[in-house]
Amino acid sequence: MESTRQQKVAKLIQRDLAEIIQRNSNAWFGGIMVTVSGVSVTPDLGLAKVYVSVFPVKDKDQIVKILTERSSTIRFELGKRVKNQLRIIPELKFYLDDSLDYVDNIDRILNS
Repeated sequence: MESTRQQKVAKLIQRDLAEIIQRNSNAWFGGIMVTVSGVSVTPDLGLAKVYVSVFPVKDKDQIVKILTERSSTIRFELGKRVKNQLRIIPELKFYLDDSLDYVDNIDRILNS
């Protein structure tokens, strides 16, 4: 169970990361839509697990790999945005959120 502080920090990070990724998505991904669907922060606020959804691409792991390679740049940008709210900027780990694929699969099975 996440504390209130963890939830507030996670929402702050999610909002700012979404803006950072959206602003740079054309240069990094070539027009592929990448959204930050959720963020989970450890109790010590040292690590943030960032879940991203990717449309419309088949090789979604490549997008996560690009984000992982650019995590230091993204963390630096995040630090500039939240420097007055957080003392320590958490390390970022990116994961693919496949919940929409799961929902699509269930919907396809039910409709067939």
